[in-house]
Amino acid sequence: MAKKTAKKKVAKKKVAKKTATRKTATRKTVTSQAQDYAHEIWLAGLGAFALAQDEGGKIVKQGQKTIDETSRKVLGEGTRLFDRLVKEGSKLENKGRKSVTDTVTGVRGDVESRVGKVRESAQSNWDKLEKVFEQRVARALSRLGVPTSEEISKLSDRVAELNKRVRELSEQQKQTAAAKPAPKTSGDS
Repeated sequence: MAKKTAKKKVAKKKVAKKTATRKTATRKTVTSQAQDYAHEIWLAGLGAFALAQDEGGKIVKQGQKTIDETSRKVLGEGTRLFDRLVKEGSKLENKGRKSVTDTVTGVRGDVESRVGKVRESAQSNWDKLEKVFEQRVARALSRLGVPTSEEISKLSDRVAELNKRVRELSEQQKQTAAAKPAPKTSGDS
């Protein structure tokens, strides 16, 4: 009986082992299936990325061709427009120069005439102002008792004349004194 019991125990263990193995196998199968699905999803993503890259590259190339063609057209049109604008600008510049030259010539004569008149008027006013200033200064100096340059000139002439006369008189006195005999003094006899 012990053998039977031991056999039953061993059989139970085998059954338990088989059940555990099945559960582990099932677990391994579920895990490996999940890993397989995840890997397939990863591969699908990489495939989508590769396709997007290929398709995107094609679209970019087509876009680049379109941009290049449009750029060439725009540059061509832009160059033609620029050349046309340069021609029109040149025409306008020539007209403007002629107009300005004519206007400047006319204005220059008018300005020179006006400047001449203003100069004459300014000179006349300056002369008047100078006379008024001289008169006022002369009056102020006169009130202070300062002689005018004319009075000083007259005084200088008069002093020069008096000096001349003093020299002449001094000369006459020397000559008269030399011509007279020396007076006799009372102690000479």
